[in-house]
Amino acid sequence: MNEFMERKVKLKWYEPKSTYDVIIIGGGGHGLSTAYYLATRHNITNVAVLERKYIGGGNSGRNTTVIRANYGIPEAVRFYQRSLDLYNTLEQETDRYMMYATKGLFWMSHTEAGLRREYARAEMNKAFGANTEYVTPKQIKEIVPQIDLSGGGAYPVLGASYHPQGATARHDRVNWALAEGANQRGVHIHQRIEVLDMLKQGERVVGVKTDQGDMYAPIVMSATGGHVTAIGKMAGLRLPIRTHPLQAYVTNHYEVDTFKSIVASTDLTFYISQTARGEMLIGAEIDPQPSFNYRADHRLLQTCSLRAMTLFPFLRKLRILRQWTGLCDMSPDYSPIMGKTDVDGFYITTGWGTWGFKAIPAGGETMAQLIATGETPELIAPFALSRFREDRTKADRGSAGTH
Repeated sequence: MNEFMERKVKLKWYEPKSTYDVIIIGGGGHGLSTAYYLATRHNITNVAVLERKYIGGGNSGRNTTVIRANYGIPEAVRFYQRSLDLYNTLEQETDRYMMYATKGLFWMSHTEAGLRREYARAEMNKAFGANTEYVTPKQIKEIVPQIDLSGGGAYPVLGASYHPQGATARHDRVNWALAEGANQRGVHIHQRIEVLDMLKQGERVVGVKTDQGDMYAPIVMSATGGHVTAIGKMAGLRLPIRTHPLQAYVTNHYEVDTFKSIVASTDLTFYISQTARGEMLIGAEIDPQPSFNYRADHRLLQTCSLRAMTLFPFLRKLRILRQWTGLCDMSPDYSPIMGKTDVDGFYITTGWGTWGFKAIPAGGETMAQLIATGETPELIAPFALSRFREDRTKADRGSAGTH
């Protein structure tokens, strides 16, 4: 755990065992969520979550915490709407404050083509269960008074799709609540344990080799972010994933609780929201070059800030406080990969790109159901790894909003 762990969180640290029913590689949101739902929904508690750093220290602690369901294909809309619904009740269920706040999310349009795209998004979202509507510049200004609708004279705002259920939550509190909920029911959470290889009997994965000894389980699931290709290679599986850095940053405090929405622009490739402390949080597209580099750079600060200021001139008066980088596992069709693999005993949840945080509850719930029952839930069946072999891809690049 990191130094900011709140006093209420109670975790028990167990000694590693040699055998478990399930081993989950990755102690971020998706790994902890799967363990939590295995314990709470299926009473499966002989589970080990292995994290090579500290829980939530990877991408779950290096994101911009946006939660939404306004995706571009029906399968994704249904999945993320389920995740949003679970987030709505997760604080009550876990009895932990996650700073969940419904803010509403705008996707701005600056061209006629963009207007048609966002109008179509709104209609498709409504047809498949997500509350999204098309709004005019006047309506945008009423909710986001800080916006310059002229876009600095270069990128006029012509309209937007508006997703009222768009929300944010505190990422570390989400991780802690899921970890505590699983741990109190008997799940073992092991920090500072690195997986070095897979243990196999013939072609079947039967456990993992770690820097603290071998551990065996009939089911091994990878919930890693950023290094899933290395884990897949250990299992003898080549995954269609490319990993790209994604940078973000925050400014010093603006007037607290005055910027109440989340705003994104697909044409200007940036998004912005306000944290609970009043900082303005800004992000942009993934770095174009694949790498595992966690370093941040000034280029992003310059280019993204310039774009953000065209719509929000008040940002010129603020200063950048800190910057960070996460790693995004991108699939060829920009949709997640979830479920069983061709390697017996080896399961994956990956390909989350820039939207893994918002999928944490539904991702964990469905993967837990798959592990417990052996049957793939209907909600994630379209995202099976086999779709690439079967030419049934789920192309949803436009849903990223920033690249």
